[in-house]
Amino acid sequence: MDDRARKISETMRARGLDNFKHWRDEMKKRGLIKTEYPSLVHDGNLAELIGTTLGDGHLYKHDRCDSLRIVGDAKKMSFVNRSADLIEFVFKKKPSIVKVRASNAMTVTIYEKHLAKRLGLPHGSRAQYEYRVPSWIRKDKGYIARFLRGLYEAEGSIGHHPGTYTHKLVFANTNPHLLALVAELVRTLGFTVSVSTTRVQVSRKAEVQDLENLLQFRRY
Repeated sequence: MDDRARKISETMRARGLDNFKHWRDEMKKRGLIKTEYPSLVHDGNLAELIGTTLGDGHLYKHDRCDSLRIVGDAKKMSFVNRSADLIEFVFKKKPSIVKVRASNAMTVTIYEKHLAKRLGLPHGSRAQYEYRVPSWIRKDKGYIARFLRGLYEAEGSIGHHPGTYTHKLVFANTNPHLLALVAELVRTLGFTVSVSTTRVQVSRKAEVQDLENLLQFRRY
């Protein structure tokens, strides 16, 4: 921005003027900019998106809106594309998908008002955040499975080692509250888990297969 444009912008800001107001008003009339932000539909897509956001997502607060950004790996585009689809299903709006320079990271981002409030999640870091699963998810095992799928797709891994007869489906995270929640919900679905300081693990061969099938883990 040159000095003249900057001065005009600063003057308008100081006077409380908005040089994009007329454009926004016109876009609202055409229905191209939302004017209402109702509560989100309680369904499996929302349950999974909340789980994905808790695992690999971040919510930011801006002057006029929020942003939701989910970070994936360019080598795992199936996860990136599924995250984008979930956002579009839930918010009826296409997110942007951008590769981060000099890395393999891919970001899936949407900007809109009241994202955090409607998702029931806080802005900023959740390193020690104690998430309370809403009753509409807890009351439906199908929604619990979708919520867990979002978490496992973001931060889960599976291993089968026939030679040593070991099998494991793991959720890894450093938030102790989230680990405890995942362990509780996996048990609620009827599985046996072991919990350490950084992971929740299902190790019985038949249970690993059953949980993998239930979550449709890594099946896109």
